[in-house]
Amino acid sequence: MAPEIKTNSTDSQIWEAVNELALDLRWCWSHASDELWAKLHPEVWELTRNPWLVLQSASRARLAMLLADPEYRRTVDHMLRTKHELETRPLWFQQSHPEASLSSIAYFSMEFMLSEALPIYSGGLGNVAGDQMKSASDLGVPVVGIGLLYQRGYFRQEIDSAGMQQELYPFNEPAQLPIQPVRKPDGEWLRLAIEFPGRKLWIRPWRVQVGRVNLYLLDTNDPGNLPADRSIASELYGGGLELRLRQEILLGIGGWRLLRALSLDPDVCHLNEGHAAFAALERAHDWMISHDQPFRNALAATRAGNLFTTHTPIEAGFDRYPVALMRQYFLGYAEQGLGIPFEELLDLGRAGRNDAFNMAYLAIRSSIAVNGVSRLHGQVSRGLFQTLFPRWPEVEVPVGHVTNGVHMPTWDSQEADRLWTCACGKDRWLGTLEKIEADLRRTTDERLWKARAKERQSLVEFARTHLARDLAAQGRRPEEVAQTATMLDPGALTLGFARRFAKYKRPNLLLHDQERLTQILTNARRPVQIVIAGKAHPKDGDGHAMIKEWMDFVRRPDVRHRAVFLSNYDMLLADQLVHGVDVWINTPLRP
Repeated sequence: MAPEIKTNSTDSQIWEAVNELALDLRWCWSHASDELWAKLHPEVWELTRNPWLVLQSASRARLAMLLADPEYRRTVDHMLRTKHELETRPLWFQQSHPEASLSSIAYFSMEFMLSEALPIYSGGLGNVAGDQMKSASDLGVPVVGIGLLYQRGYFRQEIDSAGMQQELYPFNEPAQLPIQPVRKPDGEWLRLAIEFPGRKLWIRPWRVQVGRVNLYLLDTNDPGNLPADRSIASELYGGGLELRLRQEILLGIGGWRLLRALSLDPDVCHLNEGHAAFAALERAHDWMISHDQPFRNALAATRAGNLFTTHTPIEAGFDRYPVALMRQYFLGYAEQGLGIPFEELLDLGRAGRNDAFNMAYLAIRSSIAVNGVSRLHGQVSRGLFQTLFPRWPEVEVPVGHVTNGVHMPTWDSQEADRLWTCACGKDRWLGTLEKIEADLRRTTDERLWKARAKERQSLVEFARTHLARDLAAQGRRPEEVAQTATMLDPGALTLGFARRFAKYKRPNLLLHDQERLTQILTNARRPVQIVIAGKAHPKDGDGHAMIKEWMDFVRRPDVRHRAVFLSNYDMLLADQLVHGVDVWINTPLRP
């Protein structure tokens, strides 16, 4: 029977039951419990959307007072029952594949975008990983995620009074994140070790409950490590080549060893981008030891269970490491661990003898299947990887594609959810979609347009509040801050551009003819407005310059009420834009 808060429950039992809800990230896509957290600590909830932090900030007396309200208590009990039912009853996978022998799928990724309450993501790669973890939970697919717990994650962005991006790195305090340390049965914190040159690297794992599935995050901030090693997982995509190599060793080798320490032996190992390719080496290493076979046999045997998804459309996007750096970290691993010459390990990651070690090449040679993330990307990737298949026609290079999707319950709004539920039912995304088009067509144009207008109004209100806060933080005059109340028009066609500010994405293509854009935005008969957001990598000077160009444009008096740049593009901001924007702009340079 699912637990509930009984009348005679002790304070600790009540606290434990509510903790259980706060630590299950199902709340980030099922918003039935939002009101619970909003009532418990309205200010923290509004600022963070983090139930775990809300619970840490509220007093037990406040919770006890709310639970004295029968309606609040019934809601908590209902959420607990629903949680345990979803964790135990057969879902789509169990119903559709009752005889499947698949035990688990290990999903390795450098980033996971699950919620703004867990800022360990940058952009598209993490978006896919987070949405796939949530979908696995909803469908009952046995997935376990492996990632890194970043002490600072990806940077937060501020735009200064001159229109320049400034990078901030607030600390991710583990106690404030919805995560728990992984402990042994006796309560001791599980610690793992991997060999680094002349020393051991100690790893501490954390568990994130994503509905029905688990995500494990690796952390090196252990007192037993050297100061430089404690900060290996300090920043996402920060530092130089050596730090990146250490992070990828931590993810791949440390991640596979964690799975084995948890007595998990996944049937499938999914490498989400080449960052995770060392997991394939460690999987083969593990197999050769347990089966007393040489490395070549072990790699052939385990390769049949490895899948590599490539995301980058350009050659420069693949991680490459010079031979000297690889020798520093992998000479002993190859010769003593794998029992092969170091040069043989190098050859798994390069096309020519003088090349640097390419992580994407290692992933391809270690995987039975490789896919891009769209039909066009599969085609582009076959051209990028043809060098590994010199006698193959490009069209036959073994790279397929699986077109990226999204986890709809994460990204649809409450208004859209009501519309979808009325037309298609609550379980519309939990199976096949044959009926969904016909069901939605029964919705009237008036109902659709009313929902669209309401979401656009919400985006405009959000943008005004966001802009007012930014201007106040810059020390602008009160009258300038007050002008944000009239920026944007809830009735105007709203364009949106939200991307990483990188040169090949061409975020400034719309500014090629600024006067023409101005005429479009200021047309009184057909009003149009645009909302811009996005970050430039801290070391990307071109990206910084493109943000500055947009800031100069949106501050022009003739367009400032029709064009805005919203700082610190993150999941919360993306959510608002997805709901409220009418037309998305995407202008990349095709490879």
